[in-house]
Amino acid sequence: MRSDAATAPNPDDLLVLLAVGRTGRYTAAADDLGLNHTTVARRIESLEKALGGRVLARGSAGWELTELGRRAFTAAEGVEDALGGLVAAASGTSSLGGVVRMSATDGFSAYLAAPAAVAVRRRHPAITVEIVTATRLASQHRSGLDIEVVVGEPHVHRAEAMRLADYTLGLYASHTYLREHGVPRTRGELAQHPIVYFVDSMLQVDDLDLARTLAPQMSESVTSTNVFVHVEATRAHAGVGLLPAFMADRHADLVRVLPGIGATLTYWLVARTESFRRPEVAVVVDAIRAVAHANRDALLGRATVDECTPNHDARRSSRSM
Repeated sequence: MRSDAATAPNPDDLLVLLAVGRTGRYTAAADDLGLNHTTVARRIESLEKALGGRVLARGSAGWELTELGRRAFTAAEGVEDALGGLVAAASGTSSLGGVVRMSATDGFSAYLAAPAAVAVRRRHPAITVEIVTATRLASQHRSGLDIEVVVGEPHVHRAEAMRLADYTLGLYASHTYLREHGVPRTRGELAQHPIVYFVDSMLQVDDLDLARTLAPQMSESVTSTNVFVHVEATRAHAGVGLLPAFMADRHADLVRVLPGIGATLTYWLVARTESFRRPEVAVVVDAIRAVAHANRDALLGRATVDECTPNHDARRSSRSM
């Protein structure tokens, strides 16, 4: 497609390009804009006709911006900012608004992403944060998502990744379980106890494939794709749970056993380059980073007893079992 003379593009077409450029998918952009897929395609065709060239090209990660498309995308951001400023001036509210969609693991979503979202909402009430829980590799297509938080360093195309924080996994059991079954004192004694962890056949993240390396002789007890199930099953005396310290240390009825056995993993944040440029996404990212930094000791299992558990005696009693 090529034309000798470009014409002024329709601002509505530019805003459609903005949505497609951020999501990489016509269908996701259509959902965001309240349009249908056909209308989005027609708007993009209209924009390309006005500009005299292609603004999108199909890539391995979905639709990607061409060089002309990147220039049009920048212009579209200006249109969006101008409209947002006009609305803000008319209403007397913050100029930042809209929906920011993110995915993260269950534990991160509850204890880090949710507080970050609340902090954003306090400063920018017009921003809505949608959190989808998932334990998986970073997506190559990120359709409809602005932010992903994953475990382990991601290898992604046309996206940016930043390291958020390290966190520790350790072995935990309830006081009741240890009284009834004894406290494992060595790695070899772990073979006498069942483990509570992920469903091995459904685990998608290599960095979480730890149970067979840390405690290869342990049989499985209750397994689940949800880490909150791991915590609650361990609290219900199902066996020895391999749990994130920042989740397990909140419960006075859980005791860490064999502290020398564990692993340190890393949370990473991933977003398309275009998403990082959205001001509302940027403030959510900043809030997530701030919460992760503030909780770095708890994530590594280094928080004090007062910070993590309501009962000092719980830790003291574990040493006498």
